[in-house]
Amino acid sequence: MESTELARRRHREDHLNGAAAGDGVRADIMASWRRVHAAGVDPHGDPGITPLPEAEVHRRRTSGGLRELLPLLEDSLQAVVDAGQLLVVTDAEGRVLWRRGRAPVRRMADDLGFVAGSAWTEGNVGTNAIGTALVLGEPFRITGSEHYVESHARWGCAAAPLRDPWTGHLVGVVDVSGPRTSMHPVLLSTVALAARLAEMELLERHRRALDELRAGSAHLLSRVAGPAAVVDPTGHVAASSGLVHDRSVALPDDLEPGPAHLPSLGEVVVEPLPGGWLLRPSGQDVSSSRVVLDLTGGPVIEVYAESGRWVRRLTPRHAELLVALVRAGYTGLTAAELADAVFADPDRLVTVRAEMSRLRKTLGGLVLARPYRLAPSVEVHTRWPVDPAALLPGSSAPVVQRTRGWLSSAPGT
Repeated sequence: MESTELARRRHREDHLNGAAAGDGVRADIMASWRRVHAAGVDPHGDPGITPLPEAEVHRRRTSGGLRELLPLLEDSLQAVVDAGQLLVVTDAEGRVLWRRGRAPVRRMADDLGFVAGSAWTEGNVGTNAIGTALVLGEPFRITGSEHYVESHARWGCAAAPLRDPWTGHLVGVVDVSGPRTSMHPVLLSTVALAARLAEMELLERHRRALDELRAGSAHLLSRVAGPAAVVDPTGHVAASSGLVHDRSVALPDDLEPGPAHLPSLGEVVVEPLPGGWLLRPSGQDVSSSRVVLDLTGGPVIEVYAESGRWVRRLTPRHAELLVALVRAGYTGLTAAELADAVFADPDRLVTVRAEMSRLRKTLGGLVLARPYRLAPSVEVHTRWPVDPAALLPGSSAPVVQRTRGWLSSAPGT
């Protein structure tokens, strides 16, 4: 054992025995030891982590925006993986979503319960780079006996937080871990650079989406009488005609179509747009938005509002989901109920949540979550085919089959 590791071990034992750990321990490590001790972690015990269920791991992989960054992170750190290290990507809670590495280092991780869905973070495993990077919000490296839990002393870890520059929100952590003796200090800079590249990719994607929203709404504001603004889902301003003079507007997480109070603008009316929102002062004479779900042929959704009309063709799966929501009314459906209605399998939660995420990106605030439902502030009309058999003819979804029967018994619907 190298002399520096002997010193780390001695400092850790001094701390566990209640003695002063000495001047050789970094302040952030000491703070981490105190946090983990306060959480009741046994430094000599097994981690005892209960990983998330597989379905929840899949949901987090598909809903958090990290999946699109994984190829970039893998490319940036491939040489590190080839050299025998373990690449780990977690969500913002420190839950492991992906691992990449050679078999020996994966087996080491397996022995510690460091598997998909586990939380290798402060408070339930012990001091490590992932947990400390989450707490501090900056890249961090931990080696050997700087770990609080004894079983982790053979590891070295370097981690950097992944933050969305567009929103400032933490979205996850990228980490490189491996045998302590093979970890070089330069790995911290390597991981930090990979995280920075991923953040720049996120920023560029947001900018492209805002540019598309700006181009798509260039003609829209000319139709609106009075001041108005077009913003993306996070409040960044794509275009404005006298309403907003800043680059962004603070929006609540639960923003819906209809009247709303925004701290920077006061009382406004919110109208959904593809990829964003239209904002107008509530003092204007505003008619409510109207939505038409046309199922008489290829499924189409049409939105009519003061600002104009926009149309989107629907995939067969999205049409099935909307049929289920229309039939459910404004009380909505849970993910399990939707899965049962569309797949005849209430356990298909991952698939339903992924499809609903894509549908909500297409339709914006027209579709709400928890439970899934159509926004009650929007007037919805459905055009059913005259022949019930012509309703989504390729579909075998239970809700579509039931709706065909309903149309047969109520031909005037």
